[in-house]
Amino acid sequence: MAGENAVVIKRIKKAGHAARHGGAWKVAYADFVTAMMAFFLLMWLINTTTPEQKRGIADYFAPQSIAQTVSGSGGVLGGKVLGDDAAHAGGAQSVMQKQSPPAPPVNTRSLAHGETQGGAAAATISSTSLRSAQDGDFAHAAEAIHQAVQDNPDIANLSHQVITENTPQGLRVQLVDQDGRPMFQQGSSEPMPYTRKLLAAVGGIIASLPNRVSIAGHTAGNDAASGGNWELSAARANQARSLLQAGGLSSDRIYEVAGKAGSEPLLPEDPSASANRRLSILLMKEAPPAPTNTGL
Repeated sequence: MAGENAVVIKRIKKAGHAARHGGAWKVAYADFVTAMMAFFLLMWLINTTTPEQKRGIADYFAPQSIAQTVSGSGGVLGGKVLGDDAAHAGGAQSVMQKQSPPAPPVNTRSLAHGETQGGAAAATISSTSLRSAQDGDFAHAAEAIHQAVQDNPDIANLSHQVITENTPQGLRVQLVDQDGRPMFQQGSSEPMPYTRKLLAAVGGIIASLPNRVSIAGHTAGNDAASGGNWELSAARANQARSLLQAGGLSSDRIYEVAGKAGSEPLLPEDPSASANRRLSILLMKEAPPAPTNTGL
């Protein structure tokens, strides 16, 4: 029969390229997209950070803990020769000792006269510590002076006429005239009532420190007749000394009372300006005592 001799064709469908590799390409593509996103995020951060922030990030990732050695190949992973110190410190302790500067030779003659190197170093450290302590005391004194003036309702409006400055010579406190509000009566050494209160407030702070005090009076170019500014400025400085002593400053701390007239104007471009009339109170920096020579 025809049905028994029928030819049957069987078609087998082969798996395509995608079927053979599965979904691996999706993972690779996702990794690529993630890397690109991280790259563009990094570019955005670089453009938005300041140079100081970049420097801080670089310092954070800097290999500060890597100890360079001179043994083996000399690199980070170079070989190290074990010794008495290296067995415990990985070779880093001996290298640090070798790189230390050699000790200076000891002057036996100086030692014979009692001038030891330790004494000189101690004197240097003491001098540096004393200067730092004085600078700190001066900064606190300046802040206390301004605070005392502002807290007193009678002289609070004079706070901008009190100028404090830390100079190489010491803390300088200047009480400056202003148009319509002078520190002294015109052409006289008689202080204004508010000047007395201002000097009392300043003197109370200065009296709490041990430094010596230099007081100078300054006038403007048109304050008195020819030659009279010297006497006037000196008289005003001496009046300020008297008021400071009445406020608690001991007389043995007064180093100098001087009249400068108009020789040191605060505003050199305008010698007749009222700001040139002022009292200058210098809390002097004290040098450390000289070391005692104990040699024979």
